Amino acid sequence: MGAWSVWTLVVVLVAVLCGSVGGLENGLARTPPMGWLAWQRFRCNTDCVNDPHHCISESLFMEMADIIVREGYRELGYDLVSLDDCWLARERDARGRLQPDPHRFPSGIPALADYMHKRGLKFGIYEDYGNFTCAGYPGILGHLQTDAITFAEWGVDYVKLDGCYSHPTDMDRGYPEFGYFLNKTGRPMVYSCSWPFYQIFSKMEPNYTAIINTCNLWRNFDDIQDSWESVQRIIDYYGDNQESIVPNAGPGHWNDPDMLIIGNFGLSYEQSKSQMAMWAIFAAPLLMSVDLRTIRPEYKAILQNKAVIAVNQDPLGIQGKRIYKDKGIEIWARPITPVFQGHYSYAVAFLNRRTDGTPSEVSVTLRELGLAYPSGYGITDLFDGVHYGNVLPDKRFKVDVNPSGVVLVRCAVVKSGSGGGVGRRVPPAHFRQHPPQSSFNNPFQNNLFNNQFG
Repeated sequence: MGAWSVWTLVVVLVAVLCGSVGGLENGLARTPPMGWLAWQRFRCNTDCVNDPHHCISESLFMEMADIIVREGYRELGYDLVSLDDCWLARERDARGRLQPDPHRFPSGIPALADYMHKRGLKFGIYEDYGNFTCAGYPGILGHLQTDAITFAEWGVDYVKLDGCYSHPTDMDRGYPEFGYFLNKTGRPMVYSCSWPFYQIFSKMEPNYTAIINTCNLWRNFDDIQDSWESVQRIIDYYGDNQESIVPNAGPGHWNDPDMLIIGNFGLSYEQSKSQMAMWAIFAAPLLMSVDLRTIRPEYKAILQNKAVIAVNQDPLGIQGKRIYKDKGIEIWARPITPVFQGHYSYAVAFLNRRTDGTPSEVSVTLRELGLAYPSGYGITDLFDGVHYGNVLPDKRFKVDVNPSGVVLVRCAVVKSGSGGGVGRRVPPAHFRQHPPQSSFNNPFQNNLFNNQFG
């Protein structure tokens, strides 16, 4: 390493220690990013001769962009179209710069980014903090500053940095270093990291203080697969580890449970609603990975559900928690706006993990959920659109939840004396993770459920 490189590294490390670089200060991703990502659905299909409609090529991304605009996804917030692995040529160019596969991306990456920008979309790219990407294409090691400058010159808005072919022990230095170079370009680029996942997989304890000061979002669990089993494993991980995970999330820095697989092959209709609801509770990035050309209308409607998206994009940015789990029934709650007199509104998900073929009736009072505002809450089912009116804290509330399905409700505080209006006061900062009038750990009464378990 030359003298210039040593000095650069010293500058980077000092900046990280002083907390002067990173995702928290780039002003981006104030709500979870939304858009379309190629990997889950299209993987590393590079055979454009025999499979031109599904291979990783500029035409695929242009088609998805056109559909996102034409069919209303963009207006709902899905404003990112991002490459994943396998867009690259096998070698860098003569100047040491990354280059796309010339046959699959003949127009070049700047032209593809321009295509997105002209349609009011953001453009994302993929690379790897390693010698190679996971699929064996050139990684960024040894080229961090060059690649950051290249991405900025190409008009990139979002960078996903994987971690194959690298040492997890090096990531505490490497991810912040690349983030420093991204910020140094002066172009705003959302920074998505796989940093904690690779360290957790290697039995290391991630330094989340450094991670949230570097990355706008990060992966901390396995890649999602096209199955309900995979979705459930992610849900379990987020519930079982919520005390260490939830405090890290907030505007500008998000836990990323991976892509939405709604509309593919592995989820039923009920399971698709469950993934959408749980990702809203998680305050997760909503990154679709589906063929939008062939998605069935009922699955498109799930992805375009405005009420569920509004929960996901709630400006408070507080990630929800699992507050009950027993006999296949789970209840999750997320504090959301509006807030009045120190009381949050809530999104509450009743998740049925049972498979015995009949809906389960869940009966609970709002007070048992920790919702204690005296004037009550206006409750609306966010998938069915049913409004249950103003429900007081001690009034019993019942829902029927289908097997592997979910009921997601918004419980909005009702301003006293307003005839059903809601308060709009922004809560003080110390309310962010510790609601003053409600508890995620409030014990439930014995009569919480009226299920016939047999």
